[in-house]
Amino acid sequence: MSENLEIFMGRVAEAAGQSTLVKMTLSKPANKHDDLRNIYVKPVLIKEKRLFAFTYHYERRDEVKNYDTAQMLDILREMLPTRFLNAVLFTVSEDVTLLVSSKGKATIQTKKVQECREQNLEHDKQKNRLVNPANPWWYQLGLTTREGKITADMQHKFKQIYKYAEIVESLVKPMKFDGTVHIADMGAGKGYLTFALYELLTQKLNMDVDIKGVEIRPELVLKINEIIKSSNLKGMEFVESSIEAYHPEKLDVLIALHACNTATDDAIASGIRAGAELIVCAPCCHKQIRQEMERSGRFDAITRYGIFLERQAVMITDTIRALILEYYGYKTQVMEFIEMEHTPKNVLLVGRKTNKTVNKTEIMQQINDLKTRYDIKQHYLESVLNF
Repeated sequence: MSENLEIFMGRVAEAAGQSTLVKMTLSKPANKHDDLRNIYVKPVLIKEKRLFAFTYHYERRDEVKNYDTAQMLDILREMLPTRFLNAVLFTVSEDVTLLVSSKGKATIQTKKVQECREQNLEHDKQKNRLVNPANPWWYQLGLTTREGKITADMQHKFKQIYKYAEIVESLVKPMKFDGTVHIADMGAGKGYLTFALYELLTQKLNMDVDIKGVEIRPELVLKINEIIKSSNLKGMEFVESSIEAYHPEKLDVLIALHACNTATDDAIASGIRAGAELIVCAPCCHKQIRQEMERSGRFDAITRYGIFLERQAVMITDTIRALILEYYGYKTQVMEFIEMEHTPKNVLLVGRKTNKTVNKTEIMQQINDLKTRYDIKQHYLESVLNF
């Protein structure tokens, strides 16, 4: 080990021994393809014993392990510079940065800090999360242990669930609902997002809800309803039905995430017919308009390239959907949404019902202009709504 590496290790040992170590980070993997992206270290107090919590940030999961001082120093010697080329030690009075070049040369930078720093020895600091993995249904859904700890292979999935809950909260919170809020989650699948929605609305926003998870696969409907019953969740039920065939009598909020191809249009049509106050869709598999464009044989400088044709078809499909929503009195918004399976389909289409006067003639003209330009006969949503 080079002299500067030894100096850095000495500063870490000194900070650990004097209880002045606030935190430490290891970053810049020596191998760019290493699944372990960085490590975060902080002191913790567990059963009156001072340890160091290592949070290993992998590409798709996080792992936390606790070590004593000797173990912590041994791990650092293994990691620097074999796995990581950068390390920063934060103490109560200074920052010590270790930088290792690609050729193995180590340098140290020291910076005194002006702010007053203190150690935070809390171990399991509770985050103000919109979804609580300790709730028993998450174990029954296979995402956590009996103790409410997220399993290693579901860490990434839960991050996506948290993000979904944040988005839905931002959409629902400003709205005014009278009494029970009737919600349909179209194409609910395994129920992860449906349970997150229920938990958010009932436990965080204190809303009275009637949530129907619409799913065509009978085995999933049976399984989820058993979990709902065993968890004693009132106001939630899975219904066996296709999206096209499901016609709720009352609907305030419609959600359809990842409904394939024209199933998204069936869901939107259902929401419009029911006069839903909020419609939220994350469309995928935009085949119908692309097939119309290919059938016409009319290509421009963009669409003559296959990959651009696909992207253009996606934009046209969702633009017409947004315009049709506006035609029926919805204020539309298109935002980025991190899709659950990591595909490029990351658009969230949101429609909020308004009482504002709509220029239907202008909207119809915009739709027709798009269809004429690409020789599209009809958007599927038009046919469903007899538009």
